[in-house]
Amino acid sequence: MKNLKPGKILFLGEGEGRNSVFAATLGWQIDAVDASVVGKEKALKLAEQNGISINYIVSDLNIYTFAADNYDAVVLIYLHIPEELREKIHASAMSALNPGGVLILEAFEKEQIKNSSGGPRNEDLLYSLEDIYTDFHELDIVKFSKEIVDLKEGELHKGEAAIIRFVGKKL
Repeated sequence: MKNLKPGKILFLGEGEGRNSVFAATLGWQIDAVDASVVGKEKALKLAEQNGISINYIVSDLNIYTFAADNYDAVVLIYLHIPEELREKIHASAMSALNPGGVLILEAFEKEQIKNSSGGPRNEDLLYSLEDIYTDFHELDIVKFSKEIVDLKEGELHKGEAAIIRFVGKKL
């Protein structure tokens, strides 16, 4: 996000708001969506502590209405959902992008099931490179990689992890 010109950005499955608050400190106009009321409360408190504001919507992504051609970026960080819902949300995320908009995704890869550094314990909720390519092949690929990284994000996300990083641009 640091290399992108700030604009309007949508965070899906935003949880406690770390990513959206960081983006807001860089000048982005934030819409964040998550099903958790507790997550929203923590996110708004974090935003207040950082002297910024974010628009945080509590909604089930299965029923959330995505505005078409509305965002300069859409971000999905560790949003692990069942395949049928994943395909629907990914298609909606692409349609929400303005032409030239960027989709940013980071998620655990299926190999992560062997690691104890976090992520779903159900392999069906993890991603493969093929899943990501199939879902986002309409975007111009800027970055697309499977990486083994050393997580250091608290006790539950610590150690070697298999992740996918994807950045795609809507033409």
